[in-house]
Amino acid sequence: MAAITENSSKRKLQDDDEPRKKAKKQRKQKKLREDEEDLDVEAGLNRAFERMDGQLVADHIAQKTRRFGTDLSPVELTDLYISANSILDTTSWQKPRSLENLPGFLEAFTTEPAKLSQASKATGSPHTLVVAGAGLRAAELVRAVRKFQKKDASVAKLFAKHFKVEEQVSFLKKSRTGIAVGTPQRLIDLIENDALSLENLNRIVVDASHIDQKKRGIVDMRETMMPLAKLLCRAALKTRYEDGVENHIDLMFY
Repeated sequence: MAAITENSSKRKLQDDDEPRKKAKKQRKQKKLREDEEDLDVEAGLNRAFERMDGQLVADHIAQKTRRFGTDLSPVELTDLYISANSILDTTSWQKPRSLENLPGFLEAFTTEPAKLSQASKATGSPHTLVVAGAGLRAAELVRAVRKFQKKDASVAKLFAKHFKVEEQVSFLKKSRTGIAVGTPQRLIDLIENDALSLENLNRIVVDASHIDQKKRGIVDMRETMMPLAKLLCRAALKTRYEDGVENHIDLMFY
């Protein structure tokens, strides 16, 4: 009799749990459908970033970091967390986040747009970093922002495609650079080589909306997401995202 009662209780618990499981599955399916609707493969854009304020971007980046950082301890993951207050809200930008609109985006979120075509007298010390997921994409971004290149303010190509670290170290040490475009790991390498200075940096723009034919962006692959998180969370940068701090840096996800 006791066994019958126990089995009946188990069946009741399972029956009670079924609606919850079904509802959870439906929510997950709905989210997947919504995510798919945001992916414009023809334009090469994940349109979701257009609607993400600082909190949504921070949550999204944290989720991706946890997903790919399974080999890290809880403390190490915490060190790679970026707060919502550290991310500039760019949802007011109404145009698609495409290559041709990047210069306008930079001008819209810069207090003095004219300074985008200037550079510090110190070599290898850009005011703007544009971070891309791959070398080919970085090359496209370089072409997109070339309007800001002047004789004494170069646009630096800081990615692995066709360029050795030693060549880029040499370039940075002799060139005044306004905007630098690079991939996360190469930027880290150049910082650690003391070739890329962060002293005069005013903004970091992550090329987050771009996706490839497999619908993957810079935050969707472990080999790009984890170096990106480590780059953005370097102590020399992370302490400068908050408003009101000295040498403030605007962190934007384009």
